[in-house]
Amino acid sequence: MVGVGFFISAPKYKGKASDHFDGKKFFNPDCAHPKGFSDVFKWLLTRKRVPWHKTDFTFGLKPDEKIESGLRITFINHTTFLIQINGLNILTDPIWSERASPFSWSGPKRIQPPGIKMEDLPKIDIILLSHNHYDHLDLPSLKKIYDRFKPKIFTGLGVGAFLKRKGLDNFLEMDWWQETTISEELQLQAVPAQHFSGRGMFDSNATLWMGFVIKTNKGNLYFAADTAYNDYMFKQIGDRCAPILVSIIPIGAYQPRWFMSPVHCSPDEAVSIHRDVKSQHSIGSHFGTFPLADEGKEEPIIDLKKAVQENGIPENKFIVLKEGTWMDY
Repeated sequence: MVGVGFFISAPKYKGKASDHFDGKKFFNPDCAHPKGFSDVFKWLLTRKRVPWHKTDFTFGLKPDEKIESGLRITFINHTTFLIQINGLNILTDPIWSERASPFSWSGPKRIQPPGIKMEDLPKIDIILLSHNHYDHLDLPSLKKIYDRFKPKIFTGLGVGAFLKRKGLDNFLEMDWWQETTISEELQLQAVPAQHFSGRGMFDSNATLWMGFVIKTNKGNLYFAADTAYNDYMFKQIGDRCAPILVSIIPIGAYQPRWFMSPVHCSPDEAVSIHRDVKSQHSIGSHFGTFPLADEGKEEPIIDLKKAVQENGIPENKFIVLKEGTWMDY
């Protein structure tokens, strides 16, 4: 039965308490948290949602099987990127489903197709799974990719129990700032994000959310995943993970600000993240696929361009890719 897991409590993480885990739930260190049920109902009753419309679309070219040297980043959709680096193919938060939802008949529906067909993917070696929300941990897509390629999945504390229950047992759970080796030339570090987690009614913040930094001797890649902005976390990432060559930063699902600001950054705040982490280049993500908030489909792109100009950043330093296209670094 599709969506039945929404009503069942997910496995709980049982670990030692820390500065972001109280023994039962994970939390943001400054206690930032999403709005409660009363505010959710207020938003749903008063929201002024800009309609999204489908636009002309053609799939991107089939990606190369490998990029032996250098770095290529292909935008597929939402926060799904194909990162090809030093012969490895890395996929972030893969979602090809029609809805970001536990249900096949309800929930945010895809407006923009994925830029690359799933069957055109090269062999995927690694999946970076930032947290367990349905628009990031899309089980149907994950299972298809896993069954085909058996990639290693890197994810946050507590998510592994869910993956194992679904037959996805090649994974490594990570805590914030934990580091691991993924090849002779690459290191992977989990980094903090300001967000939350949950897939049902009874598992709020039972698993950890995060971003990732892929470290190379030619500069590092920062995948911010899904996050709000604060004025300390990203400066820490910039200091501890320097030098950052390129960042993938969310720019969508930010309106209205009174409701979304604790969990999603605005385009203007995305520019602040770009500056805080001292990124040489940045690419926008988390926009234009699913109508998760009240802004229009093109609004994140328009607001990002405005923020880039107002902050005196060259336009080619913080870009938006069309689905199915890539950038080489």
